[in-house]
Amino acid sequence: MRVTVGRAGWWQAAVMGALFLIIASPTLRWLVNEWWTNDYYSHGLLVPPIAAFFAWRLWPGVHRRPSNAGIIALGAGLALYLGALVDRAYFIASFALIILLAGLVWFLLGTQALRRLAFPLGFLVFMVPLPFIEEVTLPLAQFTGVSSSYLIRLFGVKASVSGLQVSLPNTDLVVGAQCSGVRSIIALFTLTAIAIYMLRGPLWAKLILALATIPIAVLGNVFRVASLLLVANVWGADAGFTFYHDYSGIVFFLTAFGALLFVSQVVGCREIRDDIW
Repeated sequence: MRVTVGRAGWWQAAVMGALFLIIASPTLRWLVNEWWTNDYYSHGLLVPPIAAFFAWRLWPGVHRRPSNAGIIALGAGLALYLGALVDRAYFIASFALIILLAGLVWFLLGTQALRRLAFPLGFLVFMVPLPFIEEVTLPLAQFTGVSSSYLIRLFGVKASVSGLQVSLPNTDLVVGAQCSGVRSIIALFTLTAIAIYMLRGPLWAKLILALATIPIAVLGNVFRVASLLLVANVWGADAGFTFYHDYSGIVFFLTAFGALLFVSQVVGCREIRDDIW
């Protein structure tokens, strides 16, 4: 059954939607700029359309029963948003916008609609750049450098590590932020969230699938950097950090995602839900 909205309801939704966009415009501009300039969140531009797709697929099951309880979420979200905006804390303001949007759904459509659209609304958190990414990048880059160096020594290649620098017989390389694996972890978590929602399976199986994301992404990145070091050792640093560096990331990311799909098969998450696809 599709939700039916009267003319007055549509006008109310249109006015509140317009006000939401006006209020949200400073934070939306910040988000778009982050998506274009922040390498870790270049996927953020795709998150709203994906959320909108799932909302569209779930829309036939929405029944409109407006609830004044949504005013509480609207008030809390608006207070948090305005406070964050005054302090230019756009990271917090972005999350407040999601609360505001949930409040609008709750107020205009009701509790059943809020539950029905919970995933599309919650999925929007993956579009918000986290402020502590740089702090995580350094230790992950160091771990990647040490681990990948250990792997190539198993192949007889002499390698030593000092901080972020890996010394090979014919060149010295730096395992920087791009090789830390943080970008892969964030993107893989986003895809895993979609997979967990779309696949049928028990809660414990989906929890295992979510927890498997980090080790799979980290190990995949270690193998990628190890292969990069092997290429650099044989053909030189230019070969390793130009063509191979750019394209190996895609290959190993797809391999990591394939490993997650394999885990989903093992734990019993095999069938796609027919109510959203």
